[in-house]
Amino acid sequence: MPKRFAYELQDELFELVCGGVPITRAAALVGVSWDTASAWWRSSGLVNFLPQVGATGGLGGTAPQAVPGASGLDDEPRQRRPLTMWDRSVIAVGLMCEASHAQVGAMIGRERSVVWREVERNQGPDGSYWAPIAHRAAHERRRRPKPFKLHQDPELCRRIEEWMDDGWSPELIAAMLAAEHPGDGSAARMGRVSHETIYRALYVQARGSLRKDLAAQLLTRRRARKPRGVVDGRGKSLYREAFTISQRPAEVADRAVPGHWEGDLILGTGNGSAVGTLVERTTRFVILLHLPGRHDADSVAEAMIREMGQLPLHLRRSLTWDRGSELAKYRDIEARLEMPIYFCDPHSPWQRGSNENTNRLLRFWLEKGTDLSTHTPEDLARIAATLNKRPRPTLGLRTPAQALAELLANPAAA
Repeated sequence: MPKRFAYELQDELFELVCGGVPITRAAALVGVSWDTASAWWRSSGLVNFLPQVGATGGLGGTAPQAVPGASGLDDEPRQRRPLTMWDRSVIAVGLMCEASHAQVGAMIGRERSVVWREVERNQGPDGSYWAPIAHRAAHERRRRPKPFKLHQDPELCRRIEEWMDDGWSPELIAAMLAAEHPGDGSAARMGRVSHETIYRALYVQARGSLRKDLAAQLLTRRRARKPRGVVDGRGKSLYREAFTISQRPAEVADRAVPGHWEGDLILGTGNGSAVGTLVERTTRFVILLHLPGRHDADSVAEAMIREMGQLPLHLRRSLTWDRGSELAKYRDIEARLEMPIYFCDPHSPWQRGSNENTNRLLRFWLEKGTDLSTHTPEDLARIAATLNKRPRPTLGLRTPAQALAELLANPAAA
C-alpha cells in the first residue's frame, strides 16, 4: 500500500474510532482488515490516555467537536486558546512533510514551543503524531472531574507503599519516579506522580488509594496536614565567648568544601534520653552518637570525640551546634579534634538546616515519646547506615555513602 494512502486511511480510521465508532466497523468503512486496524491502533499510543478499544466498541464518553468553536481562525483570537482539530491537522501534515516546529507554528499562528509541547504530549511510542488521536487525548485530559491517578495504577500504588514502608518521604518518592520516567511525553507522565498527589491519597479520605496506615509512616506521624508557619520558640544563649555562626568561613555556607558538620540532640520521652546526630553539609552523611545513660556535657563530648576522631583531618573542618548546655565542653572538643565549633543565633534552628532535616528523617526510627536509651550502638549504626544509603535529590539522587566514599577515595578533591 503506498505510504500516502496508508497515512490517509490511518487518519480516517483514528477519526472514526475517536468519534465513538467500533473499531471493527471503522475498519470496514476504511477498507482494511481487523488485524491491520488493530495493529495501527496499538501503535498509535492512544492507549496511554484512554482505555483500550475492544472489537465491538469505540471510545466511551463524549467525543470532542471536530473543530471546537469556529474553524480555528477566529476574527478575534483569544489568549491561550486551545488547539483546534484544524490546528492539529496542520501540525500532523507539517510533521509528515518534515517541517520544523517553528515553521508549523507559523502556519497556525502559535509559538514553536506550543507545537513542541503538543507533539511531546500526544505522539505515539514510535514518534508518530495523529491529529484525531491528539485531539481526543487533549479532550480527555480536560475532562472534569478527572479520575484520580493512583486509582488507575495499582502497581504504582504498591511501589509507593513499599518505599513508604522503608521510610521514604513523598517528596523523595516523587523525585525517584521522575528520574525513572524523564521527559514530557505521555508515557513518562503516566509513570510518575507528584508528592502532592501522594499526600492527598494519604490525607483526603475520598482519594484513599493507598493503605490507610501509611499516614503513620510519615516522619511527622500526623493524621492531618499541618499549616505552615508554626515556629518553635525554644533555645537560649549560653556561649558568649564562643564562635558564632556569623564568624564561619564563606566556604561553609556554599557547601563547596566538605568536612563541615552540623549537630544536635534528638530527645526521647520527657527529655530523659537522647541520641546525638551529626551530618556533613556537603554529602549529608550522618553519624549517630550513642548516649545510653546521660546526655550531659561530659557524655556528649566523650561520644563526639570518639566518633569524629575516626575521620581524617580534612573531613573535620568545623562543627555548627545549637545553643544547648550539652556542649558546654566545646573547648575540650575543639582541642581534641582540632576543629572549631560555631554556635547558632538564639531561636534560629534553620541555621542548621541540614541537621534539622536529618533529624526529621531520623524520627522514622527514633520516634517521639519513646525511650531512646533502648537503642544499642549496633541499632544506631544500622539506622545511620540505612539513612546513608538513601538517595538524596540534593545529591542528584546519589546516596550520602557514595558521596563520602568519593571524597575518601580522592582526598585532593576535598
